Amino acid sequence: MLKQDDKTPLYIQLKESIRSSILNGTLKYGDKISTELELSEIYNISRITVRNAILELVEEGYLVKKQGKGTFVSKRKIERKIVHFLSFSDACKANGITPSSKVIKKEIVQPTPLERKTLHLADDDALLYLQRVRFAGDSPIMLENNYFSYKRYHFLFEKELSGSLYKTIEETIHVKPIRAGRTSLEIVRASGEETELLRVPSGEPLFYLECITFDENEDPVHIGKQYIIGEGYKFTFNE
Repeated sequence: MLKQDDKTPLYIQLKESIRSSILNGTLKYGDKISTELELSEIYNISRITVRNAILELVEEGYLVKKQGKGTFVSKRKIERKIVHFLSFSDACKANGITPSSKVIKKEIVQPTPLERKTLHLADDDALLYLQRVRFAGDSPIMLENNYFSYKRYHFLFEKELSGSLYKTIEETIHVKPIRAGRTSLEIVRASGEETELLRVPSGEPLFYLECITFDENEDPVHIGKQYIIGEGYKFTFNE
């Protein structure tokens, strides 16, 4: 229960109590929390006190209000600095979330003239196309489409690839992807395979992130085209 005689304001006490329940798993993603009236009666505090606590949790991304339905625990967001290189696996770990992957496709495809130029491909080279669904905990959060030089990265075709691609590359051929080059970020609507693989309804807003990754020698490693569930991700642009 809340401490009426504590120096900490009651709405902060309530906010921290709910936040703690979310962080320790007592309240899980998608759970509907009690109404303002119910919380007011449970904790013997005013509805305005409850409202202030809920509003701050919504602003911080822990809760989401749905018109006519109530207030629900939001999907925990993965924060990733877009101006600095940070892989999905590292971003998950930095946010205390366990990453995993499911390989959907491994294909050899012919590059477009732009892809050939971007990846510095020889005339007789092809693309190794890898498609994976990336999971944060148990939830799918990203549909990852990566394009590599087949000549240089053909070994990935035989790898299991449920973990970090970058770690696999570094351990196999001692190449370390360290920098994101040209990057674009826009909002698109889910359709087709995105809805099926990411388990979202058609029309769901998604981040579409396209970038080129370079190694320590400034050689291009791959082109990435990723669809990311907006509810579970937050990009930051400064230190």
